[in-house]
Amino acid sequence: MKIVKPSVELVTYTQEPERLIERMGRICYQSNHKVKVCLGCEGRRYSDTLFNGREVNCPECNGTGTEKSSAIAFVEMIKKNGHESVLEHASASFSIITDRGVTHEIVRHRIAAYSQESTRFCNYGKGGFGKEITVINPFVAGVDIDTQELWYDSLHLAEEKYLAMIDKGVSPQIARSVLPNSLKTEIGMTANFREFRHFLRLRTSPKAHPQMREIAEMIRKELLGVSEVCFNDIP
Repeated sequence: MKIVKPSVELVTYTQEPERLIERMGRICYQSNHKVKVCLGCEGRRYSDTLFNGREVNCPECNGTGTEKSSAIAFVEMIKKNGHESVLEHASASFSIITDRGVTHEIVRHRIAAYSQESTRFCNYGKGGFGKEITVINPFVAGVDIDTQELWYDSLHLAEEKYLAMIDKGVSPQIARSVLPNSLKTEIGMTANFREFRHFLRLRTSPKAHPQMREIAEMIRKELLGVSEVCFNDIP
């Protein structure tokens, strides 16, 4: 039996999300003439796919330019006014390693697309999986040795019975019935920024399950790197 740590990988995301949100949002106000881009970004240039196919200087120069992009202020205005539907134009995709108990909570966020490792078709009794199960340690905080041993012993027994059933020719989709919630799984999640804001509000709360909160904090860190303005007000 192998024990691994939970992890999150940002697979892909909307490029220049603030500019896309501004471009789409200004349709409502017919105010695209108010769009501003930085004109002094130390020479860095970006392909402008949203405005007439021309090249422009970087959309946000972090204070080094002569004119600040209007996109950041526009997103802040959208959030302040509660018009979060405009944020749905931007999205991100993650590959998440966690246990199956946590993924039962993740998929409750229904305005998202999911692809998950299948215990029906993945045969952990085969060499490609090391002929063993892989699990996630559920103890985010410290716990006494006796409790850890109880957890380990129960999983070891489940693994033993699962592999015995596989050896007897039982199909993985039936043998999986003895597998525990601690079983490691990989799930792909794609959602728009509005749904990720909802996800983070719920799942980073102190009331959230500790393992769920651990995953949500990893996702929050990645999303802040993609667009700080879209997520910096989530407590």
